[in-house]
Amino acid sequence: MSEEQKRWQGYYRAVEGRPPRPTLLRALETFARESVAPGQAIDLGAGTGRDSLELLRRGWQVLAIDGQADALATLESKAPAGSRLETRACRFQDLDALPPCRLINASFSLPFCPPAAFPQLWRLIGDSLSPGGRFAGQLLGPGDDWAASGGVTSLDRQALDRLLSGWSVELCEEEESDSTTAKGVRKHWHLYHLVLRKP
Repeated sequence: MSEEQKRWQGYYRAVEGRPPRPTLLRALETFARESVAPGQAIDLGAGTGRDSLELLRRGWQVLAIDGQADALATLESKAPAGSRLETRACRFQDLDALPPCRLINASFSLPFCPPAAFPQLWRLIGDSLSPGGRFAGQLLGPGDDWAASGGVTSLDRQALDRLLSGWSVELCEEEESDSTTAKGVRKHWHLYHLVLRKP
């Protein structure tokens, strides 16, 4: 097992049993208020299924994508019988297409897309969503401790505003705080919590 696999397994153990992310729940609640029936969703960086399992529980068809095949195997083992779940082990930088969908969820995962590959990934997200579809997830700001790490994507406010141009912004909450990671490591967070609607 590689060091990277060991790191991710430690993370998955640390978040086991935690509830779905608030950004995903907000997007789902908005669809429900609009009387939009569950459809196709994509969970980018699905891991062991913290958010995918909630989507399946609510009747969505889910394509779960993650770079760690072991995590997806765990998700498959947790999925209720008869769930409409498809998994794909793939790194973000290797994606060349995403299927049409109504919802894309990316909870704390997009910053791990290498900066050079991020513009293409964001284009794929926009192209995949149907009109009225939503993106829910997080991006990193430049003040985050991880922003200085090689291979991590972060955006200052001007870059974020450019990125969100053309979207209907339902939530853009900027957070700066000092706390710990899921594995108990102290760090400074600089996050953008996002729920976006494609016009």
